[in-house]
Amino acid sequence: MFPIQRDRRLRTTEAIRAIMRETTLTPNDFMFPMFIAEGKNVQIEIPSMPGIYRRSVDLTVKEVKELWSLGIKAINIYVKVSDNLKDNTGKEAWNPNGLMQQAIKAIKDAVPGMIVMPDVALDPYSIYGHDGIVESGAIINDATVDALTRMSVSHADAGADFVAPSDMMDGRVLAIRKALEESGHHNVGIMSYSAKYASSFYGPFRDALDSAPKSSGVPVPKDKKTYQMDYANRIEAIKEALHDVEEGADIIMVKPGLAYLDIVREVKNAVNVPVSVFHVSGEYAMVKAAAEKGWLDHDKIMIEQLHCIKRAGANLISTYFAKEAAIVLNK
Repeated sequence: MFPIQRDRRLRTTEAIRAIMRETTLTPNDFMFPMFIAEGKNVQIEIPSMPGIYRRSVDLTVKEVKELWSLGIKAINIYVKVSDNLKDNTGKEAWNPNGLMQQAIKAIKDAVPGMIVMPDVALDPYSIYGHDGIVESGAIINDATVDALTRMSVSHADAGADFVAPSDMMDGRVLAIRKALEESGHHNVGIMSYSAKYASSFYGPFRDALDSAPKSSGVPVPKDKKTYQMDYANRIEAIKEALHDVEEGADIIMVKPGLAYLDIVREVKNAVNVPVSVFHVSGEYAMVKAAAEKGWLDHDKIMIEQLHCIKRAGANLISTYFAKEAAIVLNK
């Protein structure tokens, strides 16, 4: 007997496939991670991330203008600070004239509509490369949270639209929300890295910021597993996300992306706030390397991966492919 339902009818032509498509992708879905360097007219490509650069503030502003013209409306920014500014307290992180604060002000002056979400964590400022303050061979939580609140307020003072704590300290969202309210920044949002896993996919990112853990002559944890999550765990991610929503997070993030799409869907089903996903440096680097070898079609796999992340439940995708993907989608 012939089939009553021939599902292939809805795949017959591109036009039919287009009107049936459940997930659509536009530049509005992207946030572009950017690395800021000291100096002027500085542009240094990151070897493990082809096409991604550390740029000085002046060239960053130029790039942001191009991103805006492509329809990208959000950026996530990180700074590469000089070694002489690093210590165990992270105090340079809330310097009102620091590199991050200068970058935020310059970007908002040049492109006021761009949504700027600076990273909130101590690793770029730490002599030990950790996201928190080291004491007696451990990362101490509450003193780190105090530092993160100062950092967040300084970002808001500089003009940030959201602050993005990526540290995974306990209670930091509530402390940051309270500090923002007390300083009058009622409309500055929090995008919390709620389910950030201790992943090996971050290697190229740590090259970009020189933020891998290091001892500097004293005992420190060799990795970030005492605060980032065990990649074997699923329920823990839901618990972390719910805690952050209760504490005042406006957007919660799952990181990494592709290998964690089951977590994205679980979290999406559990919370009532937008979910962002970080399509991380290692995922980007793998595509670049395979495409260079001719093993994958770069643009096709890029767009497929981004569709899959959105299909899993992402409202916003932080991806190093943002600019390239926007160019493809705008054709």
